[in-house]
Amino acid sequence: MAEKDTRGILDAIIDAHGGAEFWRDLSGLDIQLSASGFLFMAKGRPPLRHARMWASTTGPRFVFYDYPHAGWRGEWIGDEEVRILDPVGVVMARRTRPRDAFRGLRRQFRWDALDFLYFGGYATWNYLVTPFIFLRPGFSFELLPPVQGPQGQVTRLAATFPPDIPTHSRRQVFHFNEQNLLTRLDYTAEVVGGWARAAHVCENYRDFGGEGGTLRAPTRRRVWPMPFGDRPLGFPNLVALDVDDIKPLRGMT
Repeated sequence: MAEKDTRGILDAIIDAHGGAEFWRDLSGLDIQLSASGFLFMAKGRPPLRHARMWASTTGPRFVFYDYPHAGWRGEWIGDEEVRILDPVGVVMARRTRPRDAFRGLRRQFRWDALDFLYFGGYATWNYLVTPFIFLRPGFSFELLPPVQGPQGQVTRLAATFPPDIPTHSRRQVFHFNEQNLLTRLDYTAEVVGGWARAAHVCENYRDFGGEGGTLRAPTRRRVWPMPFGDRPLGFPNLVALDVDDIKPLRGMT
């Protein structure tokens, strides 16, 4: 499809979720959500209940508050570093080039606090800044044939991510409904394994913000295995994310 036509589709998608002008005026998102699922159990990590987090809207940075202990925080800084700080800001643990650590055999069975900080940081950041992440340079897109969904026609957009954005896999497929809202994204969680193909379903949209603009985002997300083709299995639920609140932040944070 012509680049001009693809740009028009992307513009409509961005507008449906709040608009580029509103997004570019933000510095971050203050989030409260719960996260659980089979992946947590399989990797020996406790679920998160109404946890507070912060996502940068200007680059790959993410913070888990009260992680892994009350008053502490975990910081994800792209593919460069993850670190855990105590209540007064002393670094208690850190790992550089954290993605490389997933090559070890132990990560097939159990994740430590820094492993989860990397995976949870990049994954949740990606989820929360999509589709606005497409405003960043370096992406390429392919419009796939539409499919019919339960609520009407679904637009499918294959995106190839630039190498400077940590993500599940370089190529991902994004599904949008007739209102141009994201309803599903398909990817391979490569740090889990090359076999870990999944469909991530997005539902229950709400508006967050207020005067000056609003962000429209899903509050219920469910990740299902998709080992073959493009139809996900209904079991097990790999990850469940339930968003309590998102506060768009302007200015310096």
